[in-house]
Amino acid sequence: MHKSFLLFFRSSCAALLLTFSMASAPDFTYALSSAPQQLSSNLFVEIAKKLNPAVVNVSTKSKTEKAHNNFRSPRNGPRSGPKPGPGQGRSPDPFRDFYDKFFGERPNQKPKRGMGSGFVIDKEGHILTNYHVIEDAEEIVVMLEDKGTEKEYTATLIGSDSKTDIALIKINRDANTPKEFPFLRLGSSENLEVGEWVVAIGNPFGLSHTVTVGVVSALGRSIGAGPYDEFIQTDASINPGNSGGPLINIEGDVIGINTAIISGNTGGNVGIGFAIPINIAKGILQDLKEKGSVTRGWLGVMIQKITPELAKSFGLNQSEGALVGDVIPDGPAFKGGVKRGDVIVRFNGETVKDMEDLPKIVAATTPNSVVNVDVIREGASKTLRVKIEVLKDSQATVVAKADPLGLQVQDITAELAQSLQLEDDQGVLVSDVTPGASAAESGIRRGDVIAEMNRSPVNNTQDYHRLLSSLEKGASVLFLVKRGGTTIYVAIKAG
Repeated sequence: MHKSFLLFFRSSCAALLLTFSMASAPDFTYALSSAPQQLSSNLFVEIAKKLNPAVVNVSTKSKTEKAHNNFRSPRNGPRSGPKPGPGQGRSPDPFRDFYDKFFGERPNQKPKRGMGSGFVIDKEGHILTNYHVIEDAEEIVVMLEDKGTEKEYTATLIGSDSKTDIALIKINRDANTPKEFPFLRLGSSENLEVGEWVVAIGNPFGLSHTVTVGVVSALGRSIGAGPYDEFIQTDASINPGNSGGPLINIEGDVIGINTAIISGNTGGNVGIGFAIPINIAKGILQDLKEKGSVTRGWLGVMIQKITPELAKSFGLNQSEGALVGDVIPDGPAFKGGVKRGDVIVRFNGETVKDMEDLPKIVAATTPNSVVNVDVIREGASKTLRVKIEVLKDSQATVVAKADPLGLQVQDITAELAQSLQLEDDQGVLVSDVTPGASAAESGIRRGDVIAEMNRSPVNNTQDYHRLLSSLEKGASVLFLVKRGGTTIYVAIKAG
């Protein structure tokens, strides 16, 4: 994104599909005494006074610095481009310089320290924050405000989930620990509307208990963070250090967890921030408390977006649904009769409007349950029965895997070749190109046919994904592309 880039506050401390098992909601009493019926001049003052004591500053310490690429933490500062290799220097970073002056640390200092935010969710001292805030932390310290002063406590990691970037920690108790902690009430993000007032409280740039105000700018935003993207976008000022803090509505309920921003050159706020909907956190809270991790279901397919051209080729009246590009052998979908080329339009009674819907719907399905999967196959509707299995870590990237080049490809059937007036059915068809990705920047277009990768023939999508998986980040790949009766070579740098 040129001079601006997406800053996802990754900690230097450090698919389908998860089960959203709803935890029984505690009686969250530490909130506003009554829901305001209209916006008053002192409303935000009341919110700040009553809710600030339950918002915490989270600091961490680890032995070594763990570097991340484009998505950076508040303590590392933003940096566009790949991580420098051995012997390579880093480009000047004004935000890094500012942060070093402010906190007096350099990246090569040990131990590595980090900062973020969080909020207490029950009287026992459980705290929700971002996974990237506490990632790889060997020591976690939280600071709570108490009648104008701050008190420090150590905390223990109870459970974390990197795929949704959510972590649950708990304050360690000793003789001086209060019997009960102030806490925030978890609201609902289901019925949010664009334009609603929201308040963010957190620890931007180490400035504790900073309160900012804005509105919900958009809902269901996908920022490329993972298969469960549906972020709340807000213009409430969010900066490095706000990560893990609460986004609150004017009733005093937490409706989101502040997580990411689109940043300018200085790494600061430009009015576009993102928060994880609180319903996602509520859905995995019980798993985090009881097991320390989240159990996910596995469908066993690779899916892709249905473009208008693909809809026409498959005889669909509309572009809704998720196109099955491949079925994992002996996986749940394979055993249930799902085939390549099927279009999944309903799963377990829920409509699949597009590719992004399917991971979230399957995520809400309990592993080992048998569900109905409605597909369109060769123009006819068909209902299949599929038993969902438990996802293993090694299978996490198989489903809805993101192409590092920004391409979606599919096998060329005889019917598709005839429909698109292709010379033959050899190679794979480029069905979509992500704007701004490396493939688009190199000139790959929708409708191109990839015949070779690095001089190796590409006969089908299995060849493509096999060759793609062998690429190293930052390496260049040479494509032989068929376009309009001619062949051209295109070199692309893998992202």
